[in-house]
Amino acid sequence: MYSLKNLPLLTGIVFALGITLANAKPNVLWIIADDYSPDAGCYGDPLVQTPHLDALAVEGRQYLNAFATNPVCSPSRSAIFTGMYQTTIGAHQHRTFNTPLLPPDIKTVTEYFEAAGYYTCNGMAGQTPYVEGKTDFNFATDYTIFDGADWSGRAEGQPFFAAVQISEPHRPFVADLESPVDPELVQLPPYYPNHPVVRKDWANYLESVQVMDQRLGAILQRLEDEGLTENTIVFFFADQGRPMVRGKQWLYDSGLRVPLVVRWPGRIEPDTLSYELISLIDIAPTSLDAAGIQIPETMQGRNFLDANTPPREFIFAGRNRTDAVVDYIRCVRNKRFKYIRNYMPERPYNQFGHYKTFFYPTLTVLNILHDEGKLSPVEVLFMADSKPLEELYDTRVDPYEVHNLASDPLYRAHLGELRSALDAWSVETKDVGAFDPDNPDELQLRRWEKYGALWQERGIEDPRNIDWNSYLEFWKKELGLDIDKNP
Repeated sequence: MYSLKNLPLLTGIVFALGITLANAKPNVLWIIADDYSPDAGCYGDPLVQTPHLDALAVEGRQYLNAFATNPVCSPSRSAIFTGMYQTTIGAHQHRTFNTPLLPPDIKTVTEYFEAAGYYTCNGMAGQTPYVEGKTDFNFATDYTIFDGADWSGRAEGQPFFAAVQISEPHRPFVADLESPVDPELVQLPPYYPNHPVVRKDWANYLESVQVMDQRLGAILQRLEDEGLTENTIVFFFADQGRPMVRGKQWLYDSGLRVPLVVRWPGRIEPDTLSYELISLIDIAPTSLDAAGIQIPETMQGRNFLDANTPPREFIFAGRNRTDAVVDYIRCVRNKRFKYIRNYMPERPYNQFGHYKTFFYPTLTVLNILHDEGKLSPVEVLFMADSKPLEELYDTRVDPYEVHNLASDPLYRAHLGELRSALDAWSVETKDVGAFDPDNPDELQLRRWEKYGALWQERGIEDPRNIDWNSYLEFWKKELGLDIDKNP
């Protein structure tokens, strides 16, 4: 029991403590899933079990219209960590061997956090403390991008900026033995054939999503155990969409749309939804401002937590060379319409690439049914030898983007608006998409060096001339299907 004569002292202590807590810099945590579309309970998928992501969405704000700037990891991650389009900084070609140095006026987000006294780290989920996490940037720097791999390396009382990478659901998929997904219950997109191999591969993806969710839960539990929850802003998102045909490597929403949930106790109202258009380049400037750090003028992203910042009217994305597969595509999207411009329409959607052929069993099924003349009209268009110069989709009524409206006169005004928006963006952001520092022929040789022995293990000498029916038997066995039964 205290006497009244101590009241001024106690009041002073409480007041000082309140000032200290109010001025404490928040920790900033990015949790990044690899190759993940918004396939979760909180995003309306009833089959996949994602209790930790669902709970995080209830505790924070869930964004329904978040998009990557590229459908492949290294260009997308280059954009995320600089807050700039990969097409502006020359990081747009996936797998670059003559890696360019970032210009001196462009820095990674970690540089700004470190200058403000933050400890920066990048770890891989799966054990504690975290080991060094994935970066996969298409640029080089003359400085060390992160201080360490785990926030436990910081000084006492030092705030941290941490990126924690979750490798799932990147291929190869990881099975969830405790809660397997029934392939017969999966809902396939309309551009996929209803085939046992396709359903099983999709089920395996969803199981890998469930494993991802378990890793997310472990990260959030660690925050709680260490008493860090209340003073840590959590951003959960993915680097781009699911690793499936017409997803990863393509500019459809299945390759670009990602989950995004932000939890900031006391600052973001829990259990809220946002339909605002978000680009992943917006996460860096938003994180800096939340930490009280001035957003550099070079960043092209915008602070989506600032009520005074005008919301985006459009999001933009691009795809260039992926490994040794050369293509040049750009897109712009508002909340309803998506416009895609194919600068190389003479090239098919499905140019040969080691990665897709090696990892996507659905591609094998599509090739077989194409040869047999059994594909639906939508599937036939995707397997054609060329692609249209322009594509326009009404995503409100056609969320799978299968009905191209570019030649429909009823949509001429929407087409013109998005054409003009893309042209203006290309000029404003100084899109350097035509530039490639590498020789594609040299890259092709390097891909052969990586995949050659792996193809031989599958009994395939030249994957550009595959016997698709024999390859299908490989996939049936690989996926644990009955190879003695014809689908």
